[in-house]
Amino acid sequence: MTIKNVSIIGLGALGVMYGQYLSKKLPKQNLSIIADQQRIENYQNQGIYCNGERCEFHYVTPEEVVRPADLVIFTVKFNGLREAIEAVRHHVGEQTILISALNGISSEGIIGETYGLDKVLYCVAQGMDAVKVGNKLSYDHMGLLCFGERQPGVISKKMKRLAAFFDEVELPYEIESDMFKRQWGKFMLNVGVNQTVAVHRGNYGDIQKEGPAREMMIAAMRDVIALSEQEGVNLTEEDLTYWLSVLNTLSPEGKPSMAQDVEARRYSEVDLFSGTVITLGEKYGLPTPINHELYDRIKLMESDYEVSMNH
Repeated sequence: MTIKNVSIIGLGALGVMYGQYLSKKLPKQNLSIIADQQRIENYQNQGIYCNGERCEFHYVTPEEVVRPADLVIFTVKFNGLREAIEAVRHHVGEQTILISALNGISSEGIIGETYGLDKVLYCVAQGMDAVKVGNKLSYDHMGLLCFGERQPGVISKKMKRLAAFFDEVELPYEIESDMFKRQWGKFMLNVGVNQTVAVHRGNYGDIQKEGPAREMMIAAMRDVIALSEQEGVNLTEEDLTYWLSVLNTLSPEGKPSMAQDVEARRYSEVDLFSGTVITLGEKYGLPTPINHELYDRIKLMESDYEVSMNH
């Protein structure tokens, strides 16, 4: 069964980037952006721009009864995930494939609790350098979506269906036979990069060159390597080197989402990154000093925001 209808929820950097890309490849009615009425009005009034071009999306409210999508892509922030899971209800049918481009290592399990893990493919988005300021997104590198099943070594029908669709629309992807390890690798990268760039209020260039910021990032990543051994994922220094090489492909002027959040005085996903590391460290009795420091520094920055997040 081929994938024809796609629904996306969450118009952050990834939602806009994939939405705009797919809107050029699919008939308009085959791509739905799910959002509540208030958000839709804001999007339509202010416009959403991707690399200088206004996006013309087909919006659908969560209440609208539609035929189920063949593919649903979650691109919300972690703190909006539960709401998003409810909002996509009408879009999920027997054959629907669900993928999450969220950071961290827990969103698939949470989505699976509602819709069944048999519908979920594990996924990481990597290598993009999208920067979103207000309603304008710009990027040089789209990166790729890497996906697979939770169990290593499996190439399932779902994976083949999704690969065939991505081939058809020429969206860059990679099939991964050890997806859980890849996800932990991306998590390790995020823990290092997102938080370090945020506390230094800098960009990718600051951690691509030798210096205190890069040392802090690598130390934070090594906390994750130690925890991965306890979780049976067994990341190694080789994995660290691989992810540092991914980092080197990014535009030095680009910034991770957390740094963009800090600049815009939005609450970040710190609980998803160092928060998770600290919790797992306590579980296994392992010290995670760098992540403690990053957590405290980011929480301190956030405690400074006068207005609560308008999201």
